[in-house]
Amino acid sequence: MDIQKNLVMAVSQPKETGRKTLRRGRVRRPFRWLRYLGMLGPGLVAASAGNDAGGIYTYSSMGSQFGYSMIWVMVVLTLGMAVVQEMCTRMGAVTGKGLSDLIRENFPLRLAALIMLAFLLANSGVIVSEFIGIAAALNLFHVPAWISAPCAGLLLWLLVVKGSYARVEKVFLALTLVFLAYFVAAFMAHPNVGQVLHGTLVPTVQLNSSYLLMLVTAVGTTISPYMQIYVQSAVVEREVSMREYNHERVDVYSSAIFSNVVASVIIIATAATLFANSGGKGVILADAADAAKSLTPFLGNFATDIFALGLLGASFLAAGVIPLSTCYSITEALGLENGVSKRWREAPVFWGLFTALILISVVIAMLPNLPVVQILLNLYLLNGMLLPIILFSILRLVNDKRLMGRHTNGWFFNILAYGLTITVSLLSIAYLIVQVLGLFGITLL
Repeated sequence: MDIQKNLVMAVSQPKETGRKTLRRGRVRRPFRWLRYLGMLGPGLVAASAGNDAGGIYTYSSMGSQFGYSMIWVMVVLTLGMAVVQEMCTRMGAVTGKGLSDLIRENFPLRLAALIMLAFLLANSGVIVSEFIGIAAALNLFHVPAWISAPCAGLLLWLLVVKGSYARVEKVFLALTLVFLAYFVAAFMAHPNVGQVLHGTLVPTVQLNSSYLLMLVTAVGTTISPYMQIYVQSAVVEREVSMREYNHERVDVYSSAIFSNVVASVIIIATAATLFANSGGKGVILADAADAAKSLTPFLGNFATDIFALGLLGASFLAAGVIPLSTCYSITEALGLENGVSKRWREAPVFWGLFTALILISVVIAMLPNLPVVQILLNLYLLNGMLLPIILFSILRLVNDKRLMGRHTNGWFFNILAYGLTITVSLLSIAYLIVQVLGLFGITLL
């Protein structure tokens, strides 16, 4: 009887297992796409933060002043952003340390101090500009700055200070959905598809200082130094190892594409309306909110509202990412405890600095008659000019076999990375030369 029972069980077991396997496969298949959404995280947050108030102003100005002719710049910058952020995420996964940590430990003291100063200069004022963007966006919905700025600051402070890293990241990821508003605005503008393709595929360069200024500003906006600090520190805080690194690579590459497609859509929306109706002369915008208001005669109030909604979400996202990036860089450089998942008593300097940055930014954003245009342009121009220092530092670290082992850059990747760094450096030097000669009345372009 025992032998017969065992035979019956042996025969019936595979059938049961087969049913379970089939049933399990049927449950999993419809939700397989969720795995790919789970890969998104630090890369998408960092890349999308670049489409902030300054970014929206820059991309809107590219379209309103130069039409479709600068879309090709975003194609090149997509590759550049992907290369730089991939190097930083890889360093975070291999070393388990943030970028500022590695700079402090591997560079001479004076050089490390210079690089940290560059970080601080690049981030200084950008945080303020985000709260100015929030106030400007809500002002389009008739909410005054003295209400919008403090409320946004308090909401952001509570979100980050009282939440875990996972919760904060989920909120930041949700905010990236607001960028879909710009696709609607671009569709409503009815752009010339042929001219869009030509501007995307055929590089057009104008030899004048305005074009060069816009080019350097676009680089500083799209590949901002704070993005590299944030993405590497976030990878470390996530405790990502090289075993899970392929997910992070997908995150970085797909996020660079999404972020810069959004930027291109903003260029297209303003090029199809403001530039097209200027008779080719171009239109100079006052600020990011002015871009939204300027669309009203062409696309109506609905387009203005969705443009303002995008500005609000983008500014709020960046208002969280940039202070965190600044706090990471300073505390890492000083060797102090940091991280969103750390409690106040575990990382007092990190949280104290974050609170101070939010508070100061809110107060300044409430001040009337701020020169918003000059603040935004000069800050992102400064970002573009300081970027070579950051890029050369990243390249020095990522090619250090003592740190990275077999995960250093390959020759092809180095060609792309050094090509980007040298190009950005030459652009910055060219702009400096043009500006300095202009002070002596010499017009070079």
